[in-house]
Amino acid sequence: MKKPSQKKQPAIQYTIVPKDLAGHLFNVTLTVAAPDPEGQVFALPAWIPGSYMIREFARNIVRIRAEAGGAAVALSKLDKHSWRAASCAGPLSLHYEVYAWDLSVRAAHLDQTHGFFNGTSVFLRVLGQEETPHLVDIQRPADPAARTWRVATAMAELGAKRYGFGTYAASNYDELIDHPVEMGDFELATFKAHGIPHDIVVTGRVPNLDMTRLQADLKAICETQIAFFEPKSKKAPMERYVFMTMAVGDGYGGLEHRASTALICARADLPSTATPKSAEPGEGYLRFLGLCSHEYFHTWNVKRIKPAVFAPYDLQVENYTPLLWLFEGFTSYYDDLMLVRCGIIGEPTYLKLLGKTIGGVLRGSGRTKQSVAESSFDAWSKYYRQDENSANAIISYYTKGSLIALAFDLTIRAKTNGAKSLDDVMLALWERYGRDFYPSVGRGVTEAEVEALFDEVSGLKLKTMFERYVRGTEDLPLAKLYAPLGIKLTDERKNGKPSLDAGIGRDPLGAKLTQVHEGGAAHQAGLSAHDVVIAIDGLRVSGNPPNVDTLLARYRVGDKVTVHAFRRDELMAFEVTLHGDRVPGISLSQAVAGKKSVAIKRPSAV
Repeated sequence: MKKPSQKKQPAIQYTIVPKDLAGHLFNVTLTVAAPDPEGQVFALPAWIPGSYMIREFARNIVRIRAEAGGAAVALSKLDKHSWRAASCAGPLSLHYEVYAWDLSVRAAHLDQTHGFFNGTSVFLRVLGQEETPHLVDIQRPADPAARTWRVATAMAELGAKRYGFGTYAASNYDELIDHPVEMGDFELATFKAHGIPHDIVVTGRVPNLDMTRLQADLKAICETQIAFFEPKSKKAPMERYVFMTMAVGDGYGGLEHRASTALICARADLPSTATPKSAEPGEGYLRFLGLCSHEYFHTWNVKRIKPAVFAPYDLQVENYTPLLWLFEGFTSYYDDLMLVRCGIIGEPTYLKLLGKTIGGVLRGSGRTKQSVAESSFDAWSKYYRQDENSANAIISYYTKGSLIALAFDLTIRAKTNGAKSLDDVMLALWERYGRDFYPSVGRGVTEAEVEALFDEVSGLKLKTMFERYVRGTEDLPLAKLYAPLGIKLTDERKNGKPSLDAGIGRDPLGAKLTQVHEGGAAHQAGLSAHDVVIAIDGLRVSGNPPNVDTLLARYRVGDKVTVHAFRRDELMAFEVTLHGDRVPGISLSQAVAGKKSVAIKRPSAV
């Protein structure tokens, strides 16, 4: 007997108009051809994948109304991010305004210079119809300031030309919100990485932007990562990729998507044609390339290889997982490693970056109180809601997670005599959980499956490492693990310069203590975070940045100084015994001349 055919659901249609550039308002119209006859429910996500904090995007909806056939339809609010339209015959349309004034990679921003939005900030979800096709008509603003604007997105064009205003299509709601949109007068360049077009879009004023160098460096990074996950076919998991960057005076951040990334950076970090070419990028440009490498690696690790609780996402509530150390930490390990493998930096620069990470992890006492598994689980309430005591209470699953990846890599290589490495574990994760994740949402990996896979692929028993370093709070034995490779790890913190051992911030009166490290000089003397230091041994603290280091340079570690500081509106005096600064922290160097770190390349290439 032939099964009755399922009627194809009409597409969900959106129109988004940058209505008021100066007022930062997007106008959105959402049309549902066949609304739920019992009353259609709509909801805006409470958070955006990749940024694990409830952000309550619905608070930016300024006003909203519903209509059908030209008549108003009653719309009732169910909770802080959900509405129900009264029962009506379709089509049902919602008209609403979204306030967009969050200059970040997570939400939406609109003014006379550009427009940007993530779908989670502007597109209400039609409950029950998430798997139907979704169409978006992106319209040009009427404001004369936008007459030459273009559109950049990895979303598929449907009635729109590449980089033009018009209609774009997504196969479902999950795909719709995974393609951010940038509009404005942007710099644009395209290169191919193993045959796949990659766009570089830079919005914001960047004099003498060296797009040629940026193209070459990003091409090297992308081709290296594609070949990492698909060494035989060199097949990328997307048909096109977009790096969209907002250049500002001072900023840093990125958010990954399945075929693009949204980035924000200081314009000084981008390469300039006025700068003489050097063998390696400068500090700022290197930081930007590391960010690009990190977000691009997420194309595989977290966008397709996912924790089980992210498949699919529940965007209305927190999705708890103890595995972010694997998805963010391991990505943080490979981001700089890929810069070495593709030839952008050499091993000495890589070891310097690694030493900085190790020093940063060892600096905070929070590492002795919270494991990376706990940090992952508590990201919603702790890591993404940090305060002045965070360094003393939590550990970053990014930074310590990257060192755990290094420790696993070195351990597997050593115990298999170079036959296996962490690369093999990542490839197994990709083959089993990531490669076929789309077009329909596949299955994520559980904690137990991760641990079993490490043992299976390496042929080792690694439970002790998981207990000590992932679920436990022990420091990683990196000096011991690196020794066979001829790399010496030196702790330079004891020889540091005299310091209050506190974070120093700006304040009109002097220097505000942003953090006070547990057991440090300031802490032992009784100083607290938010105290404003105005004098050290009778000499005024001033300047931008404050001259604390200059004043303390006249002393030695162990000397006593009198510090005057305001706590709220009360002037207080403290006797401080100076400690050695914990920065720069750790250095790594080749102790054996000519010996290379096998962690740089795959075992088969060593």
